[in-house]
Amino acid sequence: MNSGNNHPERLDKKVKQHRLRRERRLREGERSIGEDLAQIGVLGLTIVAPTLLGIYGGHWLDQHFPGPSRLFWTLGLLVTGLALGCRLAWKRITRP
Repeated sequence: MNSGNNHPERLDKKVKQHRLRRERRLREGERSIGEDLAQIGVLGLTIVAPTLLGIYGGHWLDQHFPGPSRLFWTLGLLVTGLALGCRLAWKRITRP
């Protein structure tokens, strides 16, 4: 099987992103501890906010439109909110 060179343009993009990040880090210097803590806080909120909104919306739906079980909508929207929050956090971490 052909492994490794399936997507050379993707590799080029990753190498370019890595180089740009390195150049920015060398130009601007390392982030302070406060900036790192702020980043952690923002990432936490990015994950928690959609999860809590999913729980709240699911609970409301369960009260007004009962599904097959008592927590049908709550659990479904909790998982959806968590997945959305993780996706948003991942995109925030990996952006250049």
